[in-house]
Amino acid sequence: MRRPALYSSSSRSAPGPEASAAPAEIASPAAPEAASPAAATAAGSRRTRKFHLSHPRVLWSVIGVLGAGLLVSLGLLLRPASHQLTQKDIDNAVMHTLANNVLPSAAAKAAEAVRPAVVRVMGYVKGKDGKEDVEHGVGTGVVIVDKGIILTNLHVVQGADRIKVTFFDGLESTASVTGMQPENDLAVLQAHKIPDDMIAATMRSTADLAPGDEVVAVGFPFGIGPSVSSGVISGLKRSFRSPEGKQEMSNLIQFDAAANPGNSGGPLVTMDGEVVGIVTAILNPTQQRTFIGIGFAVPIENAASAVGLHPF
Repeated sequence: MRRPALYSSSSRSAPGPEASAAPAEIASPAAPEAASPAAATAAGSRRTRKFHLSHPRVLWSVIGVLGAGLLVSLGLLLRPASHQLTQKDIDNAVMHTLANNVLPSAAAKAAEAVRPAVVRVMGYVKGKDGKEDVEHGVGTGVVIVDKGIILTNLHVVQGADRIKVTFFDGLESTASVTGMQPENDLAVLQAHKIPDDMIAATMRSTADLAPGDEVVAVGFPFGIGPSVSSGVISGLKRSFRSPEGKQEMSNLIQFDAAANPGNSGGPLVTMDGEVVGIVTAILNPTQQRTFIGIGFAVPIENAASAVGLHPF
């Protein structure tokens, strides 16, 4: 397709015959007449209109550049001044967070870490009629191997005809005694069913424990629980003789976290959520069997050896 011809917007007339015939006269230069303001404005308007019509792309480019410059200038004016963080700013932010957010205590975090491994242990014996099972004892256990191997106290299950354990998710299962360590009042149980997401407790060496270290005891005192009590290790390498005088145990961890009947066999746990002992006895000069401030736990090294484990 042929492009149409482009024409200039300017016009120029050819000289007429009168102009050719007229004798050439040298006109003396005359002073130009001052243009009126209205005439100047009209002339400027005509020149601007002619420029608009002749150079539209240049005009829009200029408008674009001016617009961009205006936006950049506004951005610089509106941009907030940069502020460099100081240690005081960080301290204030931390204090604000602590003041406005309730954080779990160390004891709560420790108990939560071990809770999936804590089980309720019930022992049953046959009733007089030989049919109905009668509750023989209640205590606590802790899973130390995720295939359902549980540590508890021997006195919790000794003499029971049937043993039932209840896991953290409510699953109930019968269990069998697979090992005993009478000198430390320990029994090893194997649960016949376990949760799909069974989590075993983490055990920790007692080699670096010291009096004053914080601990929690997790269990089912009087069958209520799981319950949590906190305290500190109040002594190491203690000895304890049962109230009946039948047995004496040594190398025990002494602690002051509240424990009562039903806590037996439960874990004694550090603030890291790691098991350092198995709660086994409370000291009480009376026959009431209630806590007066001193409890004892078998070190986990002794307890693990009952299962043939010695991970430290």
